[in-house]
Amino acid sequence: MSKVTESLIKRFEDDPRSMYGKDAYDIDIKDYDIAQSTLFHTNSFWPFFDRMRKDAPVHYCPEENSIENEGYWSVTRYKDILEVEANPAHYSSADAGVSIRRRLEQVDRPSFIAMDEPDHGRQRKAVQGVVAPTNLAILEPIIRERCASILDSLPLNETFNWVDKVSIELTTQMLATLFDFPFEQRRKLTYWSDIATSTPDIDGMVDSDAERERILWEECLPAFTELWNERVNKEPSFDLISMLAHGKDTRDMDPATFLGNLTLLIVGGNDTTRNSISGSVLALNEFPEQYAKLRANPSLVGTMVPEIIRWQTPLTHMARTALCDTVLDGQKIKKGDRVVMWYVSGNRDETMIDNPYEFIIDRAKPRQHLSFGFGIHRCMGNRLAEMQLRVIWEEILKRFEKIEVVGEPERNKSTFIKGFSELPVRLHPIKK
Repeated sequence: MSKVTESLIKRFEDDPRSMYGKDAYDIDIKDYDIAQSTLFHTNSFWPFFDRMRKDAPVHYCPEENSIENEGYWSVTRYKDILEVEANPAHYSSADAGVSIRRRLEQVDRPSFIAMDEPDHGRQRKAVQGVVAPTNLAILEPIIRERCASILDSLPLNETFNWVDKVSIELTTQMLATLFDFPFEQRRKLTYWSDIATSTPDIDGMVDSDAERERILWEECLPAFTELWNERVNKEPSFDLISMLAHGKDTRDMDPATFLGNLTLLIVGGNDTTRNSISGSVLALNEFPEQYAKLRANPSLVGTMVPEIIRWQTPLTHMARTALCDTVLDGQKIKKGDRVVMWYVSGNRDETMIDNPYEFIIDRAKPRQHLSFGFGIHRCMGNRLAEMQLRVIWEEILKRFEKIEVVGEPERNKSTFIKGFSELPVRLHPIKK
């Protein structure tokens, strides 16, 4: 156990409001504070969400009960999450951002995910073309070549960290391509993505919100500003920086909005796909009968991909702010209240998804999940993420009988990004 992990757990154990290590039914549900980092780091939040969906599907945690956040509503059922997503007139993305912690951090990096219409649609449209079907067709052979190269370079007969050597490397190479970022410096993108989602005193990456913002403003922004200045005076090209520099609704962005959109695109293209790649390896090890089914019929990769994304749910939640007094599932929500849609809970809602705790690679309705969101803020890069997962598994199945998980994964300490920093594996090549 790392020193950061020990410190995190001790911090919560010493707080009487902590839910870590407790039974879901030993705590009065009115005292629940589900947004505790240690629950996500230890993957122990599931029983609490199960009870909330059953007994308090729209649940309020007052500020005095909350260890890390202001007061907030938790929306835990599939249908209620859809209702919030589909009603931007009542629930705003622009007021206080989309992470449960964002209001506390007071971060001045506006991005289109944290905007309402019409600003959201205008800025999103400027970069939407990078994931248009025609461009995805161009990207697929590039992704396949890189997957093959990464997989062929992996060590045999020894344990290594799958997260670093495969998941991070593949998604970082893809990000460098999408931004046309200097390829040899691509790991800076991973670093800035991790910094952008870091939380002081939780993950050990930064000591304060100010340090996180300094790194982004003094390292990330200047690097991309240099690329912007190079491309703004050239003919438009098919990379994200050129699209932003030439888009009529983005070419006059102030530095804060430019940085906000950069970090959004970096995190969106990095964390979600990389954690789904790692999560897929873990899921197939936890459900060996599904791994055997996949080896026997590799064409099931197509339906397995959306099941991976549901199973992993790489973004646990999105938050909104109520624009007016309203009612959700019988609960009175006041104007200004924070409303958190827990996708990770909605994706285990047994009233909508059969056997939600089972990883089933040939589900009848594999895309019935909430991981990409819904409505106007549905993930822009969903098809690119699915394509990367499909291609990597097509290439894995050509080479390896099994990717064996040989130790416990090290999970993120974030309540927002559900993923891994370490996944120890050993490869079993196909015998020829």
